[in-house]
Amino acid sequence: MNSADKLREKGRAVALLSGGMDSCVAAAVAARNNELFAMHASYGQRTREREKRSFREVAKRIGARDTLEVDLGVLAEIGGSSLVDESRPVPEGDLATGGIPSTYVPFRNGVLLALAVAWAESLEAGSVYIGAVAPDAPDGYPDTSSVFFEAFEHAAAIGTRPETKIKIVAPLVDMTKAEVVRKGLDMGAPLDATWSCYRNGDVACGTCLSCMGRIKAFEEAGVEDSVRYESRLTEYRR
Repeated sequence: MNSADKLREKGRAVALLSGGMDSCVAAAVAARNNELFAMHASYGQRTREREKRSFREVAKRIGARDTLEVDLGVLAEIGGSSLVDESRPVPEGDLATGGIPSTYVPFRNGVLLALAVAWAESLEAGSVYIGAVAPDAPDGYPDTSSVFFEAFEHAAAIGTRPETKIKIVAPLVDMTKAEVVRKGLDMGAPLDATWSCYRNGDVACGTCLSCMGRIKAFEEAGVEDSVRYESRLTEYRR
């Protein structure tokens, strides 16, 4: 069987790929049994250029058939998040101290999923993968729960052609960050090409919520992270 025949045997999947660790692993899961199409969004986030470079490298290394880069700068205009509003400080620590953290971008996953479903329907793909991890924050971001994804899949079924059947797949949603690292390494996902920092696009800061979550995950997984950090907090804050 030649490579073209093998591709025809596979289904198609769209993966939302930010360039970060979680989305990299989720996309690698999608690529294992599907012909992969990778979507990336720039929405005015501080590290958008660095994330885009990681997206391109990860998509190439996991064998994406095609990529789509979308500009959602309107989310920065809407505001409401320290990721897109540089007048608001990015919180430090691996976990927020209570409530939804300021890094939550209002309904970002809903907007991203809507675009991914539209592309998936156009491609006649059967699934959309998202690298959401529910334990990302103590109360969880409201758009990273299994309940949200189930509801979105139902809405997509109603709002697309009758013959369109698209599953929303969040393969990491119930995992810890350390489990995500281990799964990525087991699958050979290119974690070394990913970028997690919320602040910097050169050397990772090492103290923002996302950097601390990543540092802790690699430590708990018992493996070394290839990313360089400016500094590290000596204690995790909960």
